[in-house]
Amino acid sequence: MDAKIARKNAALQERLRECGSVVVAFSGGLDSALVLKVAVHTLGRDRVLAVTGRSPSVPSAELSSVEALVAEIGARHEFLATAEFDDPNYVSNPSNRCYFCKTELYTQLVQLAAARGFQTVVSGTNADDLGDFRPGLRAADEHRVRAPLADAGFTKADVRHLAAELGLSIHDKPASPCLSSRVPYGEEVTPEKLQRIDAAETFLRELGFRECRVRHHEKLARIEIPPAEIGRFADAELRGRVDAKLRALGFQYVALDLRGFRSGSLNEVLLGTGLRDAGTE
Repeated sequence: MDAKIARKNAALQERLRECGSVVVAFSGGLDSALVLKVAVHTLGRDRVLAVTGRSPSVPSAELSSVEALVAEIGARHEFLATAEFDDPNYVSNPSNRCYFCKTELYTQLVQLAAARGFQTVVSGTNADDLGDFRPGLRAADEHRVRAPLADAGFTKADVRHLAAELGLSIHDKPASPCLSSRVPYGEEVTPEKLQRIDAAETFLRELGFRECRVRHHEKLARIEIPPAEIGRFADAELRGRVDAKLRALGFQYVALDLRGFRSGSLNEVLLGTGLRDAGTE
C-alpha cells in the first residue's frame, strides 16, 4: 500500500476507535462503503450498524444494490424510512434543501443510535466535500455526526485508492447523489418528478451511459453525459430511442447539454459560473 494512503488509513482507524461504536449513515456510495468496511475491520461487526435512509429521493439503483454491498462487507444493516417530503422547507427546494434532508436523516439516526446503545453516528463526508457547497454539513455539525474520512484527510482520490487496495467491488463507482439534485432550486420537488428522473437515468445506464444525469426543467429534460460520449448521439437510432423514452415518461422536450456531465451543475446558478464559463456575457 502507498505510504501516504497507509498513514491515512491508520488515522482513519484511530478516528473510528475514538468513536467507540458507530451507526454509519450508509448511502450505498463509495465513501460510506469505505467507512463501513474500515469500521467493521477496526471495531468489530457487533459495534457497527449501517443504516440506509429510504425515500423517493434515493435512486432505485442505489437501494437495490445496498444489501449485496453490505453482505460483501460483512456488516449489519437496516433501512430507515425518512420523511423529508413532509417538510415544506424541503419540498419548496431552496438552495439549502440538503440541510432539511440531512436534518431529517440525522435526527432519526441519532435517536436510533441512542436507543440501540451506539456511541456515535458517522458519515462518509471526505475532505473534498468540505470545499463544496454542501448545506447538509451544517446539519451534521448540529447533530454531532462525525466525518472520519475528512478528519483523517481523505480526498476522493484517496478514498478510491484505499477502496481498491481493500478489494471493495465499487472502488470505481461513479457518484450518485439524491435525485432531488436534478431539480433546479426554487422548483418544487415532488416524488413524481423524481420517479421520472430515476426512470430516465435508469434507461440511459441500460444504454451504456455509466455516468449520467437527467436535469428536470419542467417540460424539458437536459441530459448530461461525459464529453467523450457525446459523439454517441450522432447515431440517429440512439437519439430516437432516448427521445421516445423520455417523452413517454412525460417530458415534452429532450436536450443534450453540450458542455457534458458536471457534478453539481445546478449549483452554477448560485456560484455565477454557468454563463461566464460557457463564454456568454
